[in-house]
Amino acid sequence: MEWKGRRQSDNIEDRRGDPSSSGFGRGGGFSFPSGGMRRGGGGLSIGTIIFLVVIYFIFKAMGIDLMQVMDGTMNGGSGYEQSDSQSRGTPANDDMTAFVRTVLADTEDTWTGIFQASGQTYEKPALVLFSGSTRSGCGAASAATGPFYCPVDRKVYLDTDFFRQLSQQFGAKGEFAEAYVIAHEVGHHVQNILGVLPKFNEARQRMSEVDANKMSVRVELQADCFAGVFAKFEQRKGYINPDDIADALNAAQQIGDDTLQKRSQGYVVPDSFNHGTSAQRVKWFKQGFDTGKVSACDTFSGPV
Repeated sequence: MEWKGRRQSDNIEDRRGDPSSSGFGRGGGFSFPSGGMRRGGGGLSIGTIIFLVVIYFIFKAMGIDLMQVMDGTMNGGSGYEQSDSQSRGTPANDDMTAFVRTVLADTEDTWTGIFQASGQTYEKPALVLFSGSTRSGCGAASAATGPFYCPVDRKVYLDTDFFRQLSQQFGAKGEFAEAYVIAHEVGHHVQNILGVLPKFNEARQRMSEVDANKMSVRVELQADCFAGVFAKFEQRKGYINPDDIADALNAAQQIGDDTLQKRSQGYVVPDSFNHGTSAQRVKWFKQGFDTGKVSACDTFSGPV
């Protein structure tokens, strides 16, 4: 993907290194939530919190700042944040940030043009870069959540370690595989503007879990199709080549619900799918890319 030397978006919030946004731990895996955060159960009891506060001040009196120690441990634990910041400069100026800014700028240009062609105005989303955990309008976010879009604050959230995980753990390599992830989340923002997400979030309150999952699959596949539309515009501008499209299709293949479940547990549970199978995700990305038309991304009519 040709991205260097082009316009970069200013709609970036870099929260990496912000102690107020970091959490106590990190998890594995990822998903692409569309209508809000998927949050796990559990938490710290009042007694545990009091105990931790007491321990904190005891060490503080001894001249040891536990928050700095923990922050250093978490940032260095993956071997990614520290090595990158040391080799590529401050987080705000590293290559990954420049890449994300450029891809986001491309999505802005693409969707601004598409909306203008239909007499509408595209409201650009902000993209939040964070490390470990952060807060969003949809609740607390961690690395375990994966990239997601929050319709409440209209922001895309991306943990800086995710791209390494995408490549090394899931076998989805290439810069345009990463661009596909960003474009998918921006696709959810487009759905939010068009009213798709609000209708889905309202309707699923009355649905069973199985039915809500089936509808979620359609929502996610439409975001994949929108990512394909974005890819078509990138191709027309000469920014990507067939190898880049192959990388995006491979990413769609690797993050299908069936593929992820087979990899993690050895079997699949179709009723639990909420993003679509590998074949479906590839199909709808190709649908958007082959046509370059938003109108071709109707995943709500007929079979998916």
